[in-house]
Amino acid sequence: MTVTPLGDQAVLAELADESAAVNLAAAVRAAAPRWLLDVVPAYHRVGVFFNPDHVSTAAVAAWLRELPPARHAHQPTTHVIPVDYTAGPDLRHVADTLGLTPARVVELHTSTEYTVYAVGFVPGFAYLGHLPAELCGVPRLASPRVRVAAGMVGLTGRQTGVYPLPRPGGWPLVGRTDVKLVDVAAGYFPLRVGDKVQFRVLSAEC
Repeated sequence: MTVTPLGDQAVLAELADESAAVNLAAAVRAAAPRWLLDVVPAYHRVGVFFNPDHVSTAAVAAWLRELPPARHAHQPTTHVIPVDYTAGPDLRHVADTLGLTPARVVELHTSTEYTVYAVGFVPGFAYLGHLPAELCGVPRLASPRVRVAAGMVGLTGRQTGVYPLPRPGGWPLVGRTDVKLVDVAAGYFPLRVGDKVQFRVLSAEC
């Protein structure tokens, strides 16, 4: 593990892989030192935010290096999300880009259990990976949409995800789900880093 300063109120820990990052974040939360403000895991890194009035950057870095593993590592929850692939305006575009049929795109997209590697962009947006090799490499749209409706399922590069709130977006859209993935007012954010997501075909007349 390497630990580097991230401004004067945070450090960034870089781990060997994503699961190590999830476990480190769990250990930090479990220890809950009085100076801790927040822990943000993303892929193989963990941001640890602290109160600089209570601890120094060097002390936090040393503490992290000596921190024992969490007794009870995060047990991932598996979320099954039904998708209407007939509502994906870019499904044909994705298929043509990859030299596949739309039906094959749907088959591949639903064949994988994805891991939540990061949450960001907007509240509740989970970056899911990794796509099957045959689905990798689709670029973002040349002209992002001004508004993407909540529930739209997109993919690009090696990742896929669901827009939880109406926002601008540039990922090609392959389907739509009615599953609610965020309620900011109620504090409802069901997808956590380390959780698993499986897409299920609700409709796919392609």
